[in-house]
Amino acid sequence: MRYKILLADDEQEIRDLLRLYLEKDDYEVYDAKDGIEAFEILSKIKFDLAVIDIMMPKMDGYRLLKKIREQSNIPVMILSAKVQDADKILGLDLGAYDYITKPFNPLEVAARIKSNLRRFYSLGSRPEEQELLVIKDLKLDTSSCILYKGEITIDLTSVEFRLMELFMKNPGKVFTKQQLFACGWGEENFLGADNNIMVCISKLRTKLSDDGNEYIKTVRGLGYRMEK
Repeated sequence: MRYKILLADDEQEIRDLLRLYLEKDDYEVYDAKDGIEAFEILSKIKFDLAVIDIMMPKMDGYRLLKKIREQSNIPVMILSAKVQDADKILGLDLGAYDYITKPFNPLEVAARIKSNLRRFYSLGSRPEEQELLVIKDLKLDTSSCILYKGEITIDLTSVEFRLMELFMKNPGKVFTKQQLFACGWGEENFLGADNNIMVCISKLRTKLSDDGNEYIKTVRGLGYRMEK
């Protein structure tokens, strides 16, 4: 089965150029001219990877990425003319696997697509085999959005799920409150959100165990991390 790739960019020339290179590599390519069209296509077809622009009409790439992450963990690559570090960091914090700036070399884009597919799907295995995250006695099924502790099912809100997915994909890594807010709530403006994060982390710890600190540690002055 060929990998399915979605290209979302409001510039027809870019979509046509990338389609030429990707179809040459035997990918099945679909394209969309704006964020709304891209999301509608994603809702109907199971893709293996998406390449999206940020500055698109109707729905920008950041909002599209948030919506993708609500229902899928497929690799998403951002291809954008926005070159500031803050833009790159936000895209990656929201769940992008890669960030490429315009103007770009189509051969490099094709190479990075191949690399991200290989890394995510472990040299050819299909997505459904890569949907279980395991830390200690916790298992997170990202396809069904269910968390297990041993054989016990733990109910999560959508925000809690996104945070647990972020933590369990990056055990030992410290995330700032701003990064957690962008991931969990999908909002860029962190101002005044400290209490939201503290309450959410507290609830997560309570759901995980009587002493949830054994799973999610507070790193004073920095943020939180998932213990390996």
